[in-house]
Amino acid sequence: MIIKNIKVGYLQTNCYILIKDNKCIVIDPGDEVYKIESVIGNNKLVGIIVTHYHEDHIGALEELKESHNVPVYDRGNLEEGMNSIDNFNFEVLYTPGHRNDSITIIFREYHSMFTGDFLFKGSIGRTDLETGNDIEMQESINKIKEYSSNYRVYPGHGDTTTLLDEFNNNIFLR
Repeated sequence: MIIKNIKVGYLQTNCYILIKDNKCIVIDPGDEVYKIESVIGNNKLVGIIVTHYHEDHIGALEELKESHNVPVYDRGNLEEGMNSIDNFNFEVLYTPGHRNDSITIIFREYHSMFTGDFLFKGSIGRTDLETGNDIEMQESINKIKEYSSNYRVYPGHGDTTTLLDEFNNNIFLR
């Protein structure tokens, strides 16, 4: 699986395009649909995943959904546990705290997780916004601690990291 990251919108949200066998899914189409379309290229878009519904993560959602006539997946229609979209098999972990609809998408086979605004390099998402919750954030942090340190973390903003680096350096995960 190829993972492409483009930074979109005024908050430079990480939008991820995952490509496998000439098919792709988009995670968090935050803005600038033309940038997203250019990375999709000739690949067939088979679905869109939203890690949470803050505007900087969904600004291009409707346009992308309508232009490709594809379903949108989120906490409302993805079960916690194993899921699949076409040939993409992944685990969903409910990780509220930043927002009550926050999810983390985990591709065990590729040791990769897409955390939205739940977990960043060296930090975690804010809990003082609408539907944010400190207690739920701590529970989500405890869930992520159960995973092996060999996962690469693809956050909603900033640089990629690894769980090992976060376990060692992120004060919120100690």
